[in-house]
Amino acid sequence: MTRPQDSGDEGPADRPLRMETHGLDVIRDAERKGTPRTLFWPWFGANVSVLGLSYGAFALGFGISFWQALAAGVLGIVVSFLLCGFIAVAGKRGSAPTMVLSRAAYGVRGNRLPSLVSWMLTVGWETVLTALATMATATVFGRLGWGGGTGTQAVALAVVAALTVVGGVMGFDLIMRLQTWITLITGVLTVVYIALVADHVHWDTVRAIPSGSAQQLIGALVFMMTGFGLGWVNAAADYSRYLPRSSSGRGVIGWTAFGGSAAPLLLLVFGLLLAGSSAELSKAVAADPIGALTTILPTWFLVPFAVVAVLGLVGGAVLDIYSSGLALLSAGLRVPRYLAALVDGVLMIAGSVYIVFFADDFLGQFMGFLTTLGVPIAAWCGIMLADLALRRRDYDEGDLYRPHGRYGDVPPAPLVLTLTATAVGWGLVTNTAADWLTWQGYLLGPLGLGGKDGAWAYANLGVLAALVLAFLGTLLLSRGRVREQETQAPGPALDEGTYRT
Repeated sequence: MTRPQDSGDEGPADRPLRMETHGLDVIRDAERKGTPRTLFWPWFGANVSVLGLSYGAFALGFGISFWQALAAGVLGIVVSFLLCGFIAVAGKRGSAPTMVLSRAAYGVRGNRLPSLVSWMLTVGWETVLTALATMATATVFGRLGWGGGTGTQAVALAVVAALTVVGGVMGFDLIMRLQTWITLITGVLTVVYIALVADHVHWDTVRAIPSGSAQQLIGALVFMMTGFGLGWVNAAADYSRYLPRSSSGRGVIGWTAFGGSAAPLLLLVFGLLLAGSSAELSKAVAADPIGALTTILPTWFLVPFAVVAVLGLVGGAVLDIYSSGLALLSAGLRVPRYLAALVDGVLMIAGSVYIVFFADDFLGQFMGFLTTLGVPIAAWCGIMLADLALRRRDYDEGDLYRPHGRYGDVPPAPLVLTLTATAVGWGLVTNTAADWLTWQGYLLGPLGLGGKDGAWAYANLGVLAALVLAFLGTLLLSRGRVREQETQAPGPALDEGTYRT
């Protein structure tokens, strides 16, 4: 393949808007445009949601002080988005979606297992974001006296779902344009929100919150990691694959991490101040994380708040539905990308209906969902990061689609390592608020950590354990395999039909 001649800032906004036809295939060099700084827009737009304010209440809910929650939040957000940045480098080195690039570590068909988990996580996230946007809209309408009951919720759900599904079906070009506008609109309105409710911050009350234990601090840290960057690692290369191969790796890492973490850091600080100033507000956030934030707003700003809430959540949901469609294809479904996005859209709507109309405890189920799927995704992330660190050459793109190529079909080592790390991880987390997850935490007693009711029960050590175990295990077991792969001559080019593998 030839190198692109133009590596300037030309991107999707410079091309006529059309439905993306790419699925799992490699992006040709002639179609790869832009610079790493264009990655700022999708990542900032996907994470500028006012949901970031609610994470202040979530963090303090671990029983820690403002300063402890701030430290856990800053470290969790920055580190987790740095992991996204490292994995995003694989996109510009391999030109394929994230869950195709991980075939280098897992094999062509062995990769279907992590692809399935990735699909479940992204569908779950888009469902949560859509449900939150629906509940926030209904709360705003209720406060305005326009009706906030079932009818309003149904209409709000239809509008939010339509925006999300259309963005996911149309694909990369529309998403990049949407995220630019979402960034600008929500960024301005979020600053206005902060200015309007700043007088609700009472520093003396915040400062008086007692400190928690080291175990509680670690639990908050892990929750922040899974709620932010670790929820995106499995999609991190889906957008960098459109950059020229000559793009700076440091630039890819930096702009991904900066774009993803900038808004959450600001929102977390103010969210901690608000939640720490009012125990009543903090409790209300657990039931309706976005809608509760309207209770301290003047009436005239409720409609703009609804706009910023919906757009911010849609920004995240659109990226999720796009990547979930790609993950579903990588898991083995043989349909065009836009149909995979439609399938996910139907599941997203069904899940949102359950959360909005039937679920009683949103926060408990949400934390259980994040932690449970966060463990295998952390294991995948550890393997992917170690595999990237071991490689000195770009991927052989053809062999990513050939079961008998250099990357293999179903190599046992990474699958066994993933299952082992996940089993260990699930044994070190607890989810008592979600009654369907009470089986977890089975290693806390045998390892002398106090059992399911001990001090370490809510530290969520399993996520970190899965990440570290998978990373170190891959460095130990795969060094020779990667070295042997990189000594082989490039494979032949593939015809278009092979990309469905």
